[in-house]
Amino acid sequence: MIKRPELLAPAGDFEKLRTAVHYGADAVYLGDSRFSLRGKAGNFGPEELGEAIRYAHDHGVRAYVTMNIFPHNRDLGELGDHIGLLKDVRPDAVILSDPGIFSMVREKAPEIDIHISTQANITNAGAVRFWQDLGARRVVLARELTIDEIREIREQTTIELETFVHGSLCISYSGRCYISSFLAARSANTGECTNSCRWNYALMEEKRPGEFLPVYEDGRGTYVMSSKDLCMVEHLHLLAKAGVGSFKIEGRMKGINYVAGVVKTYREAVDALGEDFSYTVKDRWLRELSMFSSRGYTTGMFFGRQPDGDYNFDGESYRMSHELVGVVLSIENGRATVALRNRLDPGETVEFLTPGLEEKRFEVGEMTGIDGAGVASARNEDVVTMKVPPEVRANDLIRRDRDFRSPRGERQVSL
Repeated sequence: MIKRPELLAPAGDFEKLRTAVHYGADAVYLGDSRFSLRGKAGNFGPEELGEAIRYAHDHGVRAYVTMNIFPHNRDLGELGDHIGLLKDVRPDAVILSDPGIFSMVREKAPEIDIHISTQANITNAGAVRFWQDLGARRVVLARELTIDEIREIREQTTIELETFVHGSLCISYSGRCYISSFLAARSANTGECTNSCRWNYALMEEKRPGEFLPVYEDGRGTYVMSSKDLCMVEHLHLLAKAGVGSFKIEGRMKGINYVAGVVKTYREAVDALGEDFSYTVKDRWLRELSMFSSRGYTTGMFFGRQPDGDYNFDGESYRMSHELVGVVLSIENGRATVALRNRLDPGETVEFLTPGLEEKRFEVGEMTGIDGAGVASARNEDVVTMKVPPEVRANDLIRRDRDFRSPRGERQVSL
């Protein structure tokens, strides 16, 4: 039997951590804003980091701490203190790309495993062997590699291999971007990316000021640098067969709606990998992955050069079919206490992100507030109780189809 690859999920803050763990991640990656390339995520302070790692370990989930900034001299003192903290809280590994940080971790905390970040731009077996010989436990391969190239690397090395399988793609070499720093004075390489490659651009020639030249342009301009999001859910067996041992989901800055839906779907997909890398893709997976915000999907460079059609030239940057309604806090006697993240009225139609309830719609029945009084209309941040199907669990998400208008759809069940 094949060893199923690890499913590695983003944990941008404690709520996202709980969500990733709840929906089946084998491991999570998380970090302190000072040393992480997702500085605008909620992240974890020094005291919270230890609590987060303990929470993951208590639930049988591995925790990897990101230290993947490109530090300046002024950062080295705090980095040393941070490594001292990590010796106490004991993550399963740290993720880094800078040789200086690598040396500091090896010297100050040799017991902590080191994973080499995709920011190290590892595209060949020689580079993998370099880090392997230095003592790294794992490398996160550059997104520019094809499956055939990954297979060749696996044949020539023994270190653990990790690749991204889902999420945003940067228009830069494995995440080393200068556009944000140049245009907005916020460096992506120190965790302050403004997502400049998602902005609307038009091309103008110096000697023809005011004349915008067409580059796959519509009335709103061109999104020539905005790639569709990576999605390899249909091809995980090929990556596993090539030797990838960890499937990584991008998204520490995404919301819990994204984290829950992606982790749940990829959990099912990884579990579907069978003997001799057999694999049956469920049509439902792609429908579920379209429910939350994305820019459409591409397989990136895994099968060669990314096609021109995998860029959002039409200006349709983000799309989603469902919106988050609330989070189930607890369940007692068939009624759930729900923390709402959106407006909700009795009689509305919702869906539960619960195994076994996929694509089933339910009509919301009577709702009560925490004081026991009936609620005619609830708002974002209200806490209400409501009847739920018996399959629903604490920490499950409740969502709503944004385009579903029928009060009693064909597949709707009254609660």
